[in-house]
Amino acid sequence: MESMSNPIPSISMLLVEDEELTRDLLADILTKKYPEIPLYAAINGRRGLELFKSHTPNIVITDINMPEMGGVQMASKIRVIKPDTKFIVLTGTIEKNDLQDSVEKGFEFDHFIVKPVIFQELFAAIEQCFGEITQYQA
Repeated sequence: MESMSNPIPSISMLLVEDEELTRDLLADILTKKYPEIPLYAAINGRRGLELFKSHTPNIVITDINMPEMGGVQMASKIRVIKPDTKFIVLTGTIEKNDLQDSVEKGFEFDHFIVKPVIFQELFAAIEQCFGEITQYQA
């Protein structure tokens, strides 16, 4: 007997956050909210890029300001590898320079959420990304 198709086919997420408590809390909440979606977590952009190369997730949830490699730099490298990757940015402050750097590089984020994270806002952003991804995969 064939199994029913998954309503969210082959989607995975990558969480990149340098603050350990924030990363652990977000990872816990996301795995409870989306238990069927693989979630990978990284401490900085360099490690996030390594995990991305290994798992090629569809959605990247990232902080902007991180040691070793920031979110904008990581996102730019990921776009070269997989241009249709969805990016949700979580940041403590909206840094004009960060946004300007990303625009100058021809890069736009799909969603931009200011910390402290309002989880309904994060879930809505993720689900919008799910909808766009499943349209492309259909």
